[in-house]
Amino acid sequence: MHVQTESKPYDTINVTPMLDLAYVLLVIFIIMTTASVQGLSISLPKPSAKPSTEQHEIRIIQIRPDGALLPNGVGVSVAELESQLKATLARDPKASVVLKGDPAVNYARVVEVLDLTGAMGIGSVGLVTARIGN
Repeated sequence: MHVQTESKPYDTINVTPMLDLAYVLLVIFIIMTTASVQGLSISLPKPSAKPSTEQHEIRIIQIRPDGALLPNGVGVSVAELESQLKATLARDPKASVVLKGDPAVNYARVVEVLDLTGAMGIGSVGLVTARIGN
């Protein structure tokens, strides 16, 4: 049995693990470059050169934690809200609605207002949120 002393230097260096690592990195590089080149080709719409001068009425409906509906700051019932939205649509058929709900609001109340706007044919409904971190 031959025992190697610590003072004797190694005669060879095992480069197999280094070559394995180089091959793995090469394969990853090839996959990443082909994945970034390939993809779905889509045709994006181009904006018009002139800005839109079309303006439509916007109704802001706040929903408080107790479920109260406040279109433009005035408390109303669901029936009153429906009549106000009908009057708004009579003035401007392309009017939009923005819902501003408190985080503590019962979700069913928000869905009730969304159902009302959907049944009335209001096509543009937005939800106001707060920016994270501010």
